[in-house]
Amino acid sequence: MNKRQETPGDQQEEMPFLQHLVELRDRLLRVVLAVLVVFLCLFPFANDLYHILAEPLLRHMPAGTSMIATEVASPFLTPFKLSLVLAVFLAVPFILHQIWAFVAPGLYQHEKRLAMPLLAASVALFYMGMAFAYFVVFPLVFGFFISVTPEGVAVMTDIARYLDFVLKLFFAFGLAFEVPIVAVAMVWSGMSTPESLAQKRPYIIVGTFAFGMLLTPPDVISQTLLALPMWLLFELGLWFSRHFVARRAPAASDDDGDDEFERAERQEADLGGSGRGGKDGD
Repeated sequence: MNKRQETPGDQQEEMPFLQHLVELRDRLLRVVLAVLVVFLCLFPFANDLYHILAEPLLRHMPAGTSMIATEVASPFLTPFKLSLVLAVFLAVPFILHQIWAFVAPGLYQHEKRLAMPLLAASVALFYMGMAFAYFVVFPLVFGFFISVTPEGVAVMTDIARYLDFVLKLFFAFGLAFEVPIVAVAMVWSGMSTPESLAQKRPYIIVGTFAFGMLLTPPDVISQTLLALPMWLLFELGLWFSRHFVARRAPAASDDDGDDEFERAERQEADLGGSGRGGKDGD
């Protein structure tokens, strides 16, 4: 009856604040080292990687035209920047693993069971958003831009500006594909319900087009290509939260007594955990 369960508050009490900082420093160093290793592996192929990145534009450029470098150091700095950004993108699973390892001891068991799948799904969806931008959006957008070029104007895109442009689109579509994770997290945390989200569907559709207008170039094609997947992914997140997350709520409510006990233990640890030893002895 008097057996006390281990809670996150106990683990935090056992580890001093300075030790938390040391662990955070170590994990940040591991992240930097991982990004550096991936960058060193990619940099010898930087020019080839940039050519692959520019291929959707080069495919639609008129014959006899090419991309240009308007800055003296652009031929070196632009592929260098691409390799560094790509190293960060490829190291995202390791980065998130380090973040998870740092915060996981402070989570309850039922929080860990859902947080880990959401974390893995968010990484996969971000990569899917980038792939969708490269294979679907880029050919359509660049084909449209070049087709409406006024007569007598030669298309000669600067390599640095092109890199900034496509990185912006990569980030926009990667972020947009996180919509199902946001919907599921809102239902799981109790901030909303599937029924409430369904009632807000008209506002969310308008918001997706506004989001697409802000994060994409000023053309209808790229805006629509960003807004429609966001809407469909919202519906996917709504369906998932209605059929899976909402069903887990009754099962989770059975553990409310344990959660209340854990919360009380955590509050007691925050106010002065040293006084709990006497209670445990009783």
